[in-house]
Amino acid sequence: MGSTGSSPPEPGSLELTLKVGADHYHSWERGTSENTNGLIRQYLPKKKSMALVSQRTCSRIALKLNHRPRKRLDYRTPTECYEETL
Repeated sequence: MGSTGSSPPEPGSLELTLKVGADHYHSWERGTSENTNGLIRQYLPKKKSMALVSQRTCSRIALKLNHRPRKRLDYRTPTECYEETL
């Protein structure tokens, strides 16, 4: 299991952090987050209530987006870039 609060993670655990939006003073992050929002909007219209969207649907959207080549990544997919770091 991951950690809670400010305690350190357990040995061997994988801790993931979801960051939504750009830091206030990091303007270079805004373009990427706005682009990602636009990609998500292809699947979930702006007025759609997230209460009606299942976890399974969100996972499918994430899988599709993570296997979509990005110009910003020299036309590699986010999954390919992540795997290179392992």
